[in-house]
Amino acid sequence: MTQALSNLPIGALLEDITASLKLNSQLIIQAPPGAGKSTFLPLQLLLDPQWQGKIIMLEPRRLAAKSIATFIAKQLGEPVGQRVGYRIRGESKTSASTRLEIVTEGVLTRMIQSDPELSDVELLLFDEFHERSIHADLGLALALEVQQVFNEQLKIIVMSATLDQAGLHSIMPDAAIHTSQGRGYPIEQRYAPLKPNQNLIAHICQQSIKAINEEAGSILVFLPSVGLINACLESLSNELSQVNGLKVLPLHGGLDFAAQQQAIQPCSKGERKVVLTTNIAETSLTIEGVRIVIDSGLENRASFDLSSGITRLEQKWISQSSAIQRAGRAGRTEPGVCVRLFSESQFNQNPSHTTPEILRSDLAPLMLEAVLWGSSDLTALQCVDQPSPAAISAASDLLQRLTLLTSDLTLTQQGRRTLQLGVEPRLGAMLSRAPDALFDTALVTAAVLEEPLRNSDDIAFQVALFAQRKHPKQGVLKRRVESLASRCHRKFSAASIQTDQVGVCLSFAYPDRLGQRRSLSGNQYQLASGHGAFVDENSRLSSDEYLAVANLQKGRQSASRILAAASISLSELETYHRLEEEDVVQWSDEKQAMLAEHQTRIGQLVIKRKPISPSEISPQVLAKGLLNYIVKKGLQILPWNKDSEALRSRVNCARAWLPEKEWPDWSEQGLLNNLESWLLPYLDNVRSVKALQRLNMLDILNAELGWPLNQEINTLLPKALKVPSGSTKAIHYSEGQNPKLSVKLQEMFGEPQSPTVAQGRVKVTLELLSPAQRPLQVTQDLAGFWNGAYKEVQKEMKGRYPKHPWPDDPASHQATSKTKRHLK
Repeated sequence: MTQALSNLPIGALLEDITASLKLNSQLIIQAPPGAGKSTFLPLQLLLDPQWQGKIIMLEPRRLAAKSIATFIAKQLGEPVGQRVGYRIRGESKTSASTRLEIVTEGVLTRMIQSDPELSDVELLLFDEFHERSIHADLGLALALEVQQVFNEQLKIIVMSATLDQAGLHSIMPDAAIHTSQGRGYPIEQRYAPLKPNQNLIAHICQQSIKAINEEAGSILVFLPSVGLINACLESLSNELSQVNGLKVLPLHGGLDFAAQQQAIQPCSKGERKVVLTTNIAETSLTIEGVRIVIDSGLENRASFDLSSGITRLEQKWISQSSAIQRAGRAGRTEPGVCVRLFSESQFNQNPSHTTPEILRSDLAPLMLEAVLWGSSDLTALQCVDQPSPAAISAASDLLQRLTLLTSDLTLTQQGRRTLQLGVEPRLGAMLSRAPDALFDTALVTAAVLEEPLRNSDDIAFQVALFAQRKHPKQGVLKRRVESLASRCHRKFSAASIQTDQVGVCLSFAYPDRLGQRRSLSGNQYQLASGHGAFVDENSRLSSDEYLAVANLQKGRQSASRILAAASISLSELETYHRLEEEDVVQWSDEKQAMLAEHQTRIGQLVIKRKPISPSEISPQVLAKGLLNYIVKKGLQILPWNKDSEALRSRVNCARAWLPEKEWPDWSEQGLLNNLESWLLPYLDNVRSVKALQRLNMLDILNAELGWPLNQEINTLLPKALKVPSGSTKAIHYSEGQNPKLSVKLQEMFGEPQSPTVAQGRVKVTLELLSPAQRPLQVTQDLAGFWNGAYKEVQKEMKGRYPKHPWPDDPASHQATSKTKRHLK
């Protein structure tokens, strides 16, 4: 073991950690970057003779898993695969003598699902847990159940640079907590925010060149995307080509391991480097020689959009904890400098932590694993954060559509096979549903989707490159294809690949993303889900009428950009997918009339139309068409009047003020969402849009409100109020505001307090008027008005309206709607 490794700060805690492991089954270790939690600690646990079983450490990133395993094995003077090994997707280096395994992604989940007792595992470490990947959350939830139910001897250690201790404490209340200091080299913080209209790439390059000229050591530049990395790489390589001993290198997940290692390895003597990286280098990895960090403050963050079923990749500001992690890279081996390309105020505005994946991701993979584990209710899992009911419902609906789950949320045969394969649910559905003749094509298609080329959106073209042995990732794909074939107990044959059937294979995985071109000469498509999409104008796919779409990028515009797809023919759609036949009535803006037709559809894609006469349409179909027309045009096309609008407003207010009662949702969206419930029964004799205007909206709403609420509302939120003068004045209700009553000031004499509604919970706003019906005062505090502002009003109005009373004690004076002489 090197002297540097033995001096790592985590070493000072080793004795305490070892002692805690004898007394506690769960540990939480908080240690900043450079403390040695990812390298020194697992190595010491491996060498400790009290641990004879396996030690498993979960890493959130593949590069970190391989690098850490390589580093620890080197400390032992062994190649990877002996006492220290790793397992990641599609690659494994372990042997019978391996005791410390660094695993990533779903590997730990597969281990637990196949052996719930983890019978040969003594220690389970979760590294960099603050990244809160969905795999880490699931792995920890399953591990806690393993410990509680199957293997009480299992020790669980959760490690991170920054932790939400309150959240972890809720699921690990008895865990011992250890905090390590970092290797405390000072880091000078500098801020160089982008100026208005300044180009980001130019600014990054300018700051990088400045650092090269003014500072010693290598530079680590954090960027949000591979596209920006490549742009900066080209610019800096050109501008710095004359600088001796300087290398400009990229580092991201799309590179092969050799290229990644080139960026990580220490420079030769007298050399420096500029490493352009995504947040892959934010944690776990130490890049030798780096003492300057340039942080764009940005990252590309994936968020699942429930409405479209598409994961949206957005460029966002990083959290404060991520910014601190990035800055820490500059002080790993000596004092360093961090240049933030954003302001200090922006740093303070950023959230403290990044939103966990479980709160912003497609939950279908998580739900499939949970069902196999025996828990169809995701909220029953011991997770730090609970996903939303809407996200759980969306995952359930997708898995049923892919025929991986039944309607009662049990696994189908295809669902079990998908889990055995260890692939994403959509890819599992493709491999399970592909006919035998297309199985080899589906295998290659799945592998290509896991390792897509960045410069091609045509998946069939990428499969063809593999079939011709010309794919840039030929070796990686071949190993993955053969691994998947082996798990399916099949033998792969490259000769069986049918590149013209790739679209068919994709359609099994993405039935909701079958796309139909909107016009003969355009690049716009409608998807079966109803979402809009487009291909780049120079795409190979731009001339295809139908597409099976695998990957989309949802941007700020309503339509999403198609990143990966393949052509599929109409005849193939008709062969492999269930077609829906339906009579449909729709409003035509062009003809300003309801038109009827017989449609053949896949989802919301109409692939055949046949006009039919409205007289042949059943009342039920016509009524549904009228409802669609209302949804399209909005509620304003219905014949609302003053009384029906007033009832709507009162009910919406009652819903806010008296939530304990079951008031219906009569907001615009609420009524549109439930048209079939409240309006459809009244459309039996409505045969046209014009006939809608004969509906009695007040009667319809009263019927929907039902007894006893349509009686109670008159007491709880009365239409009018009898004021002290004896007059009855209407109360005006409006959502989000207090009710309002307009009344002459003299008619409120003798009333000491403001009136209320909703069982006294809500004060009525009084608009007090002059004898000429002009506003004098608006108040919810009548007593305060009498004792205060009334004096000024009295002084001003007494001379202007001398025939009307303006008493000195209005709270006890007789109210009137008349002049003084009527009071005698």
